Amino acid sequence: MAETPRTTPRTVRLHERDNVAVVVNEGGLAAGTALPGGPVLVEKVPQAHKVALVDLPAGTPVLRYGVEIGRTLADLPAGSWVHERRLAMPDARGLEGLPRATRRAPALPPLEGYTFEGYRNADGSVGTRNLLGITTTVQCVAGVLDVAVQRIREQLLPKYPNVDGVVALEHAYGCGVAIDAPGAEIPIRTLRHIAQNPNFGGEVMVVSLGCEKLQPERLMPPGSIPIGGPSGGVMGHVCLQDGAHVGFMSMIDDIVATAERHLQRLNARRRVTVPASELVVGVQCGGSDAFSGITANPAVGFASDLLVRAGASVMFSETTEVRDAVEQLTARAATPGLAQRIVDEMAWYDGYLQKGGVDRSANTTPGNKAGGLSNIVEKAMGSIIKSGTAPISGVISPGERLAGKGLTYAATPASDFICGTLQLAAGMNLHVFTTGRGTPYGLAACPVLKVATRTELARRWHDLMDLNAGRIADGEATIESLGWELFHLLLAVASGQRTWAEHWKLHNALVLFNPAPVT
Repeated sequence: MAETPRTTPRTVRLHERDNVAVVVNEGGLAAGTALPGGPVLVEKVPQAHKVALVDLPAGTPVLRYGVEIGRTLADLPAGSWVHERRLAMPDARGLEGLPRATRRAPALPPLEGYTFEGYRNADGSVGTRNLLGITTTVQCVAGVLDVAVQRIREQLLPKYPNVDGVVALEHAYGCGVAIDAPGAEIPIRTLRHIAQNPNFGGEVMVVSLGCEKLQPERLMPPGSIPIGGPSGGVMGHVCLQDGAHVGFMSMIDDIVATAERHLQRLNARRRVTVPASELVVGVQCGGSDAFSGITANPAVGFASDLLVRAGASVMFSETTEVRDAVEQLTARAATPGLAQRIVDEMAWYDGYLQKGGVDRSANTTPGNKAGGLSNIVEKAMGSIIKSGTAPISGVISPGERLAGKGLTYAATPASDFICGTLQLAAGMNLHVFTTGRGTPYGLAACPVLKVATRTELARRWHDLMDLNAGRIADGEATIESLGWELFHLLLAVASGQRTWAEHWKLHNALVLFNPAPVT
C-alpha cells in the first residue's frame, strides 16, 4: 500500500521487430518526455498505450509482439501516441493452409510431489469445495428457489459445518426456446454437466416447474448420474406443480427437506491429500488492457506450464480472443486431427458471427481501448499467452466435459460469464481470472483467483485482487517468479484458502450459451 508511481520514463517493447512500445508509468508520460534510448514524445501518451519508436508513414505496418496489429492511417512521427483511431485493422487470418502440429516445444521435466487437500469423488474427480448445487430446469422456479436457499443457509448450513455452501444454479433457459433446433443441445448439456461439477460431490438436486420444455428426464436422462456417488445415482427432484404442494410454503418445505438429505451426505465428506494432477484449472481474462499480455497473462501461462508438468488439466478459451492467433494454436496442436478440431471450432464461430451480422471487431470493448488495446488482433496476441507453451492435447466444444489431462482448448464465446459457465460445465474446479481494468467477477460454484495486471489496480482494489502481476512491469518480479507464486497460491486455494471473491461472497449469474432461436 506504500507503493508510489515511479518518475523515470519506462516503456515495454516485447519483440525485437516491434516499432511501438507500451508506456509503463502510472498516469502516462507527458509531451516532451525523452524516452531512454528512444524518441521524445510529441504528445501525452497514457499508461498502457503505445508510443511510436520510429517514424511511421501512412500505411506502415505497426508491429507489436512481432505481429502486425494494424496499419497507420496517417503519418505518425516518432514519439506519437498510437491508438485505435489511427490504425486500420488487418483482415482476419484465413482458415486454409494453416500449420498443423508443427511446433514441438522442448519436453519439460515432470513436476512431482505437489499436492493439495481436496474432496475425492466416487467417479475419481476431485472437488476443491464441498457444495450443494441445486440446478433448475427453467427460469420460472428461480424466485421460489431463492427463498428456499435463503432458508437453507440460515437454518440448515449451521448444522452441517463440513459443507461450504449451497449454490442455486439459476439460468434463463428451459422454456420459450426452440428446444429441438440445431444448437439447442449446447445449453442443455451445459446445464447437465454443471450439475456434475466436481465441487458438488456427486449430489444432483433439481427443482422443476412441471410444464416446461426442458423436462428433468431430458436434462438428466437415465444413466447420466454416475452410480456409486453419495446419492447412489438418484436425483433429488422437487416439482413445484406437483399436486401435493398446497401453497407457497409447501414448495419451500419440500425443497428444504430434499436439500437436507443431500447435506447430510455431503457433511460426511472430508478433505484428503491428493496430487496436484487432480486440479482442473480454467484460465480467462476480462476487463483486459495492454498490460494483460505483458504481466498477468504471461505469468498465468508460466503457471499453466507448471500445472501441465504436474499432470493437471488446464483449459483456455475465448474463441474470438484467440481467433487472430489461430496459426499459433494449430501449430501447437499435438496431432493434425486436433489441429483440424481447432479449425472446425473457429469456422463454426465465424459462421455464428456472420449470421448475427457482426465480425470479430465487435469483441474489443471501450474499456479495452481505454486500456491501450487498439483492436482484437492486439488483444488476441496478449490473450493467447495465458495458455503457456505446452502442446494442445485436447479440444472440446461448448458445453462438453473435459476428457483428458494436459492443455485443452475449450471453445467458448469470450463473454466472461458465458466462458466461466462453460468452463464449469467442462469440470473446472479452480479458476484464474486476469484483469487490467478491474472487475469483481466471481463464481459461486468454484473459487476464482483474480490477478491484476497493474500495480495501480492492485493497490486501489486491494481487497478484490488476489495477486499483483504489475510487479513484473515494476521490475520487482519476473514472469517466472510470479508464475511460481501463482502455482503455489492455486494449491493453497484448492486446499480451502479463500479468495477475495469468496470472502465477500461475490459471484455472477450463470449465463448459458444458446445459439438456437428463442420462440
